Amino acid sequence: MRKLAAAGIAVALTVVTGACGSGGSGSDKSTVTLWMYPVISDQAKNKAFWDKVEKDFEAKNPAVDVTIDQQPWDSRQEKVTTALASRKGFDLTLLGPDQIPQFAGQGTLEPVDDVVAANKSGYLPNALTALSVNGKLYGVPIYQTITAPIYNKKLFADAGVTKVPETLEELKEAAPKLAANKVAVLDYPGKPEISLNQSFYPILWANSGSVFSPDGKSVTVNNEQGVASLQFLLDLKALGGLPQNTASKGNDIEGGALAGGKTAMYHAATALNAEQLGAAIGVENVGVGLPLEGTKRVAFGIPGGLVLAKHSENKDAARKLAAYISSPEVAGELAKESGFFSARTDVTIPGQSDTSKEFAKSLQYAFPGDTHPKARQVMAMVAAHIQAALIGKEDAKTALDAAAKEANELLASGG
Repeated sequence: MRKLAAAGIAVALTVVTGACGSGGSGSDKSTVTLWMYPVISDQAKNKAFWDKVEKDFEAKNPAVDVTIDQQPWDSRQEKVTTALASRKGFDLTLLGPDQIPQFAGQGTLEPVDDVVAANKSGYLPNALTALSVNGKLYGVPIYQTITAPIYNKKLFADAGVTKVPETLEELKEAAPKLAANKVAVLDYPGKPEISLNQSFYPILWANSGSVFSPDGKSVTVNNEQGVASLQFLLDLKALGGLPQNTASKGNDIEGGALAGGKTAMYHAATALNAEQLGAAIGVENVGVGLPLEGTKRVAFGIPGGLVLAKHSENKDAARKLAAYISSPEVAGELAKESGFFSARTDVTIPGQSDTSKEFAKSLQYAFPGDTHPKARQVMAMVAAHIQAALIGKEDAKTALDAAAKEANELLASGG
């Protein structure tokens, strides 16, 4: 935090020492600016948390002057791109695995392996992997998200399904039994605006499929695993296992089919979704499972990482701040206040609910999605054709072949 008294002293020192301080502040302090985003949804709690982080860090590091600048989620990509290109704006900021490869490839980020080196074993391995590019870590993990299946216990019991599905095959087997009670087994959100990371992709990943080739130069969503994954959804639909409006429905819980007892399971829910469902149907009727298994278990979950700008003039101080925020002391409190999870294995989250603890069991299966610079654009193309298949306009192979053709043209054009 900038202090008026310190600013006055800095002016005096400038005259005597010729501005020997770093960062152009005219002070002998190192200045570090962190662009932070509202990972704590409650605005007052968000401000209080980061004000305390700033105050406590400066108390432990009196030679560092920190500014934690709260930024909105809107236009984050554009603002960060501009800041890195102009070499000003922040020393540290928060990015996810889908954004880091682009900036790392441009050479505008500094590797941060050294920040976690001393406590590397204390982090979730998949969080470190997700924030790495070509074997180098570019983001210090400060939190982790995770999704998992949530379900209505009563609806499965009423249909005579004594074992709630844990695999894709078991889900398909249960579909006719629930359909007999006019209940769709899977609350699938086919609306194209819904991220495929919380609809189609978890099924694709469970079947060992991927959106891109290993080298990232082509789209492979139309391979054998991809077609089988979409066909699985179409088979469920034919069995009455998807909502009638599945091609246009979102994934809202409140006021939705799951809360209304019309569907039985959502396979890529958040802990907040589980709480919302509990409020609607009773906590005792809500179950939380592990990711549905195909050939493997995979859950969509991303770490949030603090990245260090290449242009930062105070990299050592910035690294200290990143290490402090990712420490067990701070990471546990951040998880508590945000409702997310810690990216560390050595953190106890104060007051963690039983539901949250059930979701935490899926952290070992967390996958950040296909982290490609064009991932979001490709997703939009794939989503449109999946919707066409769900409506009945295209079969599984035709839909994904068309999506892959459009996406590969995009990659080839560099657009």
